[in-house]
Amino acid sequence: MRIKVNDLSFSYGQKTILNHLSFSINTGDFLTITGKNGSGKSTFIKCLLKLHKIPNGMIYMDDVDINEIKKYHNIGYVPQKAEFNYEFPITVKEILSTAYQQRTYDQFYKSIVSSLNLNKFYNENINNLSGGQLQRLFIARALLIKPRLLILDEPTVGIDQENVNNLYQILKQLKNEKITIILITHDQEFAKDLYDHLLHLDEDTNYTFTTIGDDKNV
Repeated sequence: MRIKVNDLSFSYGQKTILNHLSFSINTGDFLTITGKNGSGKSTFIKCLLKLHKIPNGMIYMDDVDINEIKKYHNIGYVPQKAEFNYEFPITVKEILSTAYQQRTYDQFYKSIVSSLNLNKFYNENINNLSGGQLQRLFIARALLIKPRLLILDEPTVGIDQENVNNLYQILKQLKNEKITIILITHDQEFAKDLYDHLLHLDEDTNYTFTTIGDDKNV
């Protein structure tokens, strides 16, 4: 999925968060977004996902203005903190089964569950899960829709090193499959050999967009 951002600005009241942001990425590109808290990283993602309303002509997906797209398909999103009713009695299995359209536990489904080490608490109510376990669950849910665009907001927070390594391997495979990936992170060392572009935002609404050379060994 191609993405073009054209002179995007966004404000909360009188406070400008994004100021004339412009860049583009191609299908299969890996974009890493960095910056301090409050610099606009999550705000940009919410604009991209139409969670914030923006004027026409500022963001395009596959050359289509996002305001003309009635419903997104094949976009996986893992927010930094998932908005979910944790009091509702639902298990890990039920969440994943609902997300997977095939409704059968085929090899792809099993590979996602296994790669993120969800087997140990597969039948648990989500209220019994730790923060790191919940994060892995919502990453798995996003992957099960077989996204053309995968967006992850601080996915390594609260996850132990073993599962950070597993997530890296998953992202490497998705990149090989030409899935477009946007990663928000404070840890520039994570997946540094995978990303093609680096967008750095700062709290003064400045930004730098850097394209990494094609000579990386991925």
